[in-house]
Amino acid sequence: MNDTPEIIALQPETLTTTLQAIGEKIVERLRTVFDPEIPVNVYDLGLIYKIDIKPLEDGTFDVHIQMTLTTPNCPIAEQMPAMVRNAAINLDEVHDVTVELVWDPPWDKTRMSDEAKLQLNMF
Repeated sequence: MNDTPEIIALQPETLTTTLQAIGEKIVERLRTVFDPEIPVNVYDLGLIYKIDIKPLEDGTFDVHIQMTLTTPNCPIAEQMPAMVRNAAINLDEVHDVTVELVWDPPWDKTRMSDEAKLQLNMF
């Protein structure tokens, strides 16, 4: 993917192996969410722009995800953020998840992973 989403901690000094592991688990969960019109998951499709992870005192994490859609006219625009939230919050280590739908920069096919491009015959 040309523009791999950034997994960052809201408190940079806490960017640890544990935080990276949580980020990888979140990405794994996001890969279970599919746009019903496109047979590729939202992560490999390049719809996830940023994943912010904030450690909490109780050992869990709050997660903020910035995502977009392939078009503002997407018929499931209202459901997709909830689908992404439900996937990410389904981890024991995650306390809360917020999903922010953004339109800048606009999505284009260069954000897709090579696997997604191959699956959609877009090479």
